[in-house]
Amino acid sequence: MDKSGTFEYEIRKDFRNNQIVREVDERRLRDLWQSLGIGILLVLVLLFSAWQHFELLRHGYKLEQMQRERASENDINRHLRLEMETLRAPQRIEKLATERLGMVSPGADEAVVLERVTPQPAPAKSIVAAR
Repeated sequence: MDKSGTFEYEIRKDFRNNQIVREVDERRLRDLWQSLGIGILLVLVLLFSAWQHFELLRHGYKLEQMQRERASENDINRHLRLEMETLRAPQRIEKLATERLGMVSPGADEAVVLERVTPQPAPAKSIVAAR
Protein backbone atom coordinates (compact mmCIF):
# COMPACT_ATOMS: atom_id res chain seq x y z
CA MET A 1 0.00 0.00 0.00
CA ASP A 2 1.14 3.46 -0.82
CA LYS A 3 1.21 6.22 1.70
CA SER A 4 -1.47 7.97 -0.25
CA GLY A 5 -3.78 5.09 0.39
CA THR A 6 -4.14 3.66 -3.09
CA PHE A 7 -3.33 0.15 -3.96
CA GLU A 8 -1.22 -0.60 -6.91
CA TYR A 9 -1.35 -3.90 -8.54
CA GLU A 10 1.38 -5.45 -10.35
CA ILE A 11 -0.08 -7.76 -12.85
CA ARG A 12 2.32 -10.13 -14.19
CA LYS A 13 1.47 -12.05 -17.31
CA ASP A 14 3.52 -15.04 -18.28
CA PHE A 15 4.42 -14.86 -21.97
CA ARG A 16 5.81 -17.93 -23.55
CA ASN A 17 7.64 -17.19 -26.79
CA ASN A 18 8.62 -20.71 -27.58
CA GLN A 19 5.43 -21.21 -29.56
CA ILE A 20 6.37 -18.45 -31.93
CA VAL A 21 7.95 -19.85 -35.10
CA ARG A 22 10.31 -17.62 -36.94
CA GLU A 23 9.84 -17.63 -40.70
CA VAL A 24 12.84 -18.39 -42.86
CA ASP A 25 13.48 -15.66 -45.40
CA GLU A 26 13.97 -17.68 -48.59
CA ARG A 27 15.43 -14.79 -50.56
CA ARG A 28 17.98 -14.01 -47.89
CA LEU A 29 18.90 -17.69 -47.54
CA ARG A 30 19.31 -17.99 -51.32
CA ASP A 31 21.51 -14.88 -51.38
CA LEU A 32 23.59 -16.31 -48.54
CA TRP A 33 24.16 -19.61 -50.38
CA GLN A 34 24.90 -17.76 -53.60
CA SER A 35 27.48 -15.55 -51.87
CA LEU A 36 29.00 -18.57 -50.19
CA GLY A 37 29.23 -20.43 -53.52
CA ILE A 38 30.87 -17.47 -55.25
CA GLY A 39 33.32 -17.10 -52.36
CA ILE A 40 34.25 -20.79 -52.49
CA LEU A 41 34.68 -20.59 -56.26
CA LEU A 42 36.97 -17.56 -55.95
CA VAL A 43 39.05 -19.29 -53.28
CA LEU A 44 39.37 -22.39 -55.48
CA VAL A 45 40.44 -20.29 -58.48
CA LEU A 46 42.99 -18.49 -56.30
CA LEU A 47 44.34 -21.77 -54.91
CA PHE A 48 44.58 -23.28 -58.39
CA SER A 49 46.41 -20.22 -59.69
CA ALA A 50 48.85 -20.26 -56.76
CA TRP A 51 49.43 -24.00 -57.25
CA GLN A 52 50.25 -23.48 -60.93
CA HIS A 53 52.60 -20.61 -60.08
CA PHE A 54 54.51 -22.64 -57.49
CA GLU A 55 54.69 -25.67 -59.78
CA LEU A 56 56.15 -23.43 -62.49
CA LEU A 57 58.75 -22.12 -60.05
CA ARG A 58 59.57 -25.64 -58.87
CA HIS A 59 60.05 -26.86 -62.45
CA GLY A 60 62.21 -23.80 -63.20
CA TYR A 61 64.49 -24.60 -60.27
CA LYS A 62 64.61 -28.25 -61.29
CA LEU A 63 65.50 -27.27 -64.87
CA GLU A 64 68.32 -25.01 -63.66
CA GLN A 65 69.68 -27.80 -61.46
CA MET A 66 69.56 -30.26 -64.35
CA GLN A 67 71.35 -27.78 -66.63
CA ARG A 68 74.09 -27.34 -64.01
CA GLU A 69 74.41 -31.12 -63.69
CA ARG A 70 74.56 -31.48 -67.48
CA ALA A 71 77.29 -28.85 -67.74
CA SER A 72 79.22 -30.64 -64.99
CA GLU A 73 78.81 -34.00 -66.73
CA ASN A 74 79.93 -32.44 -70.04
CA ASP A 75 83.07 -31.13 -68.34
CA ILE A 76 83.78 -34.57 -66.89
CA ASN A 77 83.13 -36.17 -70.30
CA ARG A 78 85.47 -33.72 -72.02
CA HIS A 79 88.16 -34.40 -69.41
CA LEU A 80 87.79 -38.18 -69.78
CA ARG A 81 87.93 -37.99 -73.59
CA LEU A 82 91.11 -35.93 -73.38
CA GLU A 83 92.63 -38.41 -70.95
CA MET A 84 91.61 -41.31 -73.19
CA GLU A 85 93.22 -39.66 -76.23
CA THR A 86 96.45 -39.02 -74.33
CA LEU A 87 96.50 -42.65 -73.15
CA ARG A 88 95.98 -43.89 -76.73
CA ALA A 89 98.82 -41.80 -78.16
CA PRO A 90 101.28 -44.04 -80.09
CA GLN A 91 104.29 -42.19 -78.65
CA ARG A 92 103.13 -42.94 -75.11
CA ILE A 93 102.46 -46.60 -75.90
CA GLU A 94 105.90 -46.96 -77.50
CA LYS A 95 107.56 -45.29 -74.51
CA LEU A 96 105.77 -47.60 -72.05
CA ALA A 97 106.62 -50.67 -74.15
CA THR A 98 110.32 -49.84 -74.30
CA GLU A 99 110.76 -48.58 -70.73
CA ARG A 100 108.47 -50.78 -68.65
CA LEU A 101 108.22 -53.94 -70.69
CA GLY A 102 111.72 -53.90 -72.17
CA MET A 103 110.56 -54.24 -75.76
CA VAL A 104 112.68 -53.03 -78.66
CA SER A 105 111.73 -51.61 -82.01
CA PRO A 106 112.12 -54.12 -84.86
CA GLY A 107 114.69 -53.51 -87.55
CA ALA A 108 113.82 -53.04 -91.20
CA ASP A 109 114.50 -56.69 -92.07
CA GLU A 110 112.68 -58.01 -88.99
CA ALA A 111 109.43 -56.19 -89.65
CA VAL A 112 106.65 -58.32 -91.10
CA VAL A 113 103.83 -56.53 -92.81
CA LEU A 114 100.55 -58.37 -92.75
CA GLU A 115 98.17 -57.64 -95.52
CA ARG A 116 94.52 -57.63 -94.85
CA VAL A 117 92.66 -60.08 -97.01
CA THR A 118 89.22 -58.97 -98.00
CA PRO A 119 86.68 -61.77 -98.25
CA GLN A 120 85.13 -62.43 -101.63
CA PRO A 121 81.49 -61.52 -101.94
CA ALA A 122 79.08 -64.41 -101.73
CA PRO A 123 77.86 -65.74 -105.07
CA ALA A 124 74.45 -64.73 -106.22
CA LYS A 125 71.67 -66.99 -105.12
CA SER A 126 70.77 -69.64 -107.61
CA ILE A 127 67.54 -71.45 -107.99
CA VAL A 128 67.70 -75.23 -108.05
CA ALA A 129 64.84 -77.10 -109.57
CA ALA A 130 63.59 -80.07 -107.63
CA ARG A 131 62.39 -83.22 -109.42
